[in-house]
Amino acid sequence: MIKSITIKGYKSIKCLENFSLTNLNILIGTNSACKSNFISAFKLLNILLNRQLQYVTQSKGPDNFLFFGRKNTQKIYLNYEFKRNSYDVTLEPTLENRLLITKEQIYFKGDLKDSIELVKYKKVSQYILDNIASLKLYHFNDVSDTARVKGLCSRDDNLILKEDAQNLAAYLLKLKVAHKRYYDQIIRTVQQIAPYFGGFIFRDSENIQLEWFDISDPDTPFKAHVLSDGTLRFICLATLLLQPLHLMPQTIIIDEPELGLHPNAIVLLSDIIKRASESKQIIISTQSTEFLNCFDVDNIIVVDREDRHSLFNRLDEQKLSAWLEDYSIGELWKSNLIGGKP
Repeated sequence: MIKSITIKGYKSIKCLENFSLTNLNILIGTNSACKSNFISAFKLLNILLNRQLQYVTQSKGPDNFLFFGRKNTQKIYLNYEFKRNSYDVTLEPTLENRLLITKEQIYFKGDLKDSIELVKYKKVSQYILDNIASLKLYHFNDVSDTARVKGLCSRDDNLILKEDAQNLAAYLLKLKVAHKRYYDQIIRTVQQIAPYFGGFIFRDSENIQLEWFDISDPDTPFKAHVLSDGTLRFICLATLLLQPLHLMPQTIIIDEPELGLHPNAIVLLSDIIKRASESKQIIISTQSTEFLNCFDVDNIIVVDREDRHSLFNRLDEQKLSAWLEDYSIGELWKSNLIGGKP
């Protein structure tokens, strides 16, 4: 789990220093506040781990990543602090229009004896790598006719649920075969928001796609495109958040999970998220006041835009206690009493 993050000179974030993160973090704010830039700072970790920095940045150029370009910012500095270790990296633009790593460090917090032993066996580096690898960003927004979640996938493509759920059918099959209790829970949960849903169908072939049946007609298969957009997104979310804990990423980042969901589904989703956050770290951005009302005040991070840069503030329930006696947190947000006006 990431305990705190420092971001300097990255996109709209001029300086965010030692910002604490908890098990559950809900980001709210206007589109212009650039919540997505905060989210992308975590995705950048995976990019660095997979050695894809030049592939991702070269087409756009370094000025798109530096705070208002290289005329205003000479470097990007990022620090991710874990339980006993931290990782920081400095990125700088070059004359060849590239973004390069100019400094990269790993720190261990403990006494000298422990540090020597851990470094000797490379356990510090492995711990950091494991934490970075177990940080996944998911976006289930695309459920169009050409969405990859509706297409074919190899039945063996099931190591982890992919960020756009393109291997959803294969992953659900894995859960059915090896983790039946969790698979059954996913089915029951989906039925709470779609009572007609009977279950999934898996064909005995090398390539499979998401198929399901109506509870009143189990002999007739339907493709994913027959499902409503909200139901398909909910299936993706339920699979991600109700899978066995040991298969679930340590830090899960989800962009606007409430999109297209019925109010009842939003409430159910919030319960699933809170349950998952007891063991895992969840970071979510949202635009929904209904979704926001399902969480505690101290789960909420408000993102505002001031003097061209993004500002971040975690709400304090004690300071808002008088307002919360008469109003929900969503109503306070609508009234712009907590910032980040929707």
